[in-house]
Amino acid sequence: MGNSWDDLVGSALLGTERRRPKGMVGDAEEAAIGLLDAAAGGVVRRRAGIRPGSAGERPAPAPADRRPALPVAARRRLGMLLADRTGDGARSGRGAVPNLAELLPQWLAAARREGYAAPPESLPALLDAARARTDLRADALTLAGPRGLWLAKLNPDWRFALRAGHAGAGAATPQDPEQARRLWEEGLFAERIALLTRLRLADPAYALALLGSTWRGERAEDRLMFLDSLRTGLSAADEPFLEEALSDRSRNVRSTAAELLSALPGSALAGRMAARARSCVSLGADGISVEAPYECDAAMERDGVAAKPPSGRGERAWWLSQLVDAAPLSAWPERFGGRTPEQIVALPVLDDWQPDLHAAWCRAAVRQRDAAWARALLGPPPTPTAPVTAIGDPAKLLSSLPAEERAHWVAEFIAAHGLSEAFQMLGVCAVPWSPGLGRAVVEALDLARDVGSYPWSFSGVMGLAERCLDPLAAEQLAMLSAAAAEPPDGSPNATTYWAEAFQRLTGTLRLRAVMLAELRGTAGPLTADGAP
Repeated sequence: MGNSWDDLVGSALLGTERRRPKGMVGDAEEAAIGLLDAAAGGVVRRRAGIRPGSAGERPAPAPADRRPALPVAARRRLGMLLADRTGDGARSGRGAVPNLAELLPQWLAAARREGYAAPPESLPALLDAARARTDLRADALTLAGPRGLWLAKLNPDWRFALRAGHAGAGAATPQDPEQARRLWEEGLFAERIALLTRLRLADPAYALALLGSTWRGERAEDRLMFLDSLRTGLSAADEPFLEEALSDRSRNVRSTAAELLSALPGSALAGRMAARARSCVSLGADGISVEAPYECDAAMERDGVAAKPPSGRGERAWWLSQLVDAAPLSAWPERFGGRTPEQIVALPVLDDWQPDLHAAWCRAAVRQRDAAWARALLGPPPTPTAPVTAIGDPAKLLSSLPAEERAHWVAEFIAAHGLSEAFQMLGVCAVPWSPGLGRAVVEALDLARDVGSYPWSFSGVMGLAERCLDPLAAEQLAMLSAAAAEPPDGSPNATTYWAEAFQRLTGTLRLRAVMLAELRGTAGPLTADGAP
């Protein structure tokens, strides 16, 4: 008909009533049919006229993965978890069905510990899951291994895996320095951060040398992120570089460098801060006397002391807290006549300076990972009749204690005060929870049911329990799954909801036990729905 492809597209967009292609007769309906016929012919002509492109280079074969294959039952379980990770059951906040979305990270962590390789057919779904949830990435990419990295290079949606800093995926290491240097000099920012993080784990000195080679040419925001990555493998060998960074033109870089140096008790900055702090804090006949600084001089600012306090905070208290925070805790026993941390913390502090001084010691104990000071500042778990008056963040202080001691302290706290203030503390306890801690949590949940509360008031703790309780606690929970009588002053239907919550928790723990057995090759056959 003499109509070009653009003419046909224009008529289709405007409609044949407003723009009829040339040579078409009849009413609008006939013209529309003629337009479609002409378009069909045009498509054939356009396709016939396309010249075949040059064949692209075929990708290299996927590398071999020498790790052992998953047992058959575990392979099937992985497929079920990946298929259900976005299903309705995963989104359900109530009911008695286990939350499969939360079982996937536990399964991946267990598979990583066992050292298995992912089945090749599961790699696409595994990479999709890691893309959707950053909390899965480390374990998912470890399981995917070198074949997962090979596959990620072929799909732009999975490029995150190439810059995720995953050491198990064939990333550059100090054993191939040329590849590492080329990636450092030519890679994207995320790739460079990932490389620096990996190298700090393997060879901190090499990573520091690589950072120093380009430091002066980096942007301020990049220098800040690079400097923050030095927390991994931080040691006295980093001190000269960090001391130089104290003179950086960026205030944030200077502040981060000072923070890192203060975490090195033997550094020159820590010594300077200790001298300043000791000049402000002394022991008199009546207790600890505090004389806070009257100014923040240039030397203090260079060492990371922020001159301007936050809103509502006095200048002198602000400066004092930063000095004590950055001073090594080892300086205080000598200052206070050889007293232990417990004895120092028990001393009275004059003129209402105790909250500021103790809060600064708490931050120093967390930063310096000092268990003795953390133990002294925490004190024994408060008794049922004593109020909870901890200074600082108890969860952070607990993280500085050995795992067994941490679990015992939290169990005693829960037995005395219940779960309402224990969520953050439970989050820093080692997984699986110790038997004593598990019993304390279950008994506190049972008590909450008895007083008529709703289970979703403790949804955070219930979620932690699904992930952290020892699967052996399932039988103890099974006895709580039956609906009990409603308490006279309780919330309507609360016991029914509690029964469902305990059933879900019991089912989750039993499923976790089966999953572990499958990964170890000791589980029995599964039914059609994946149950043991």
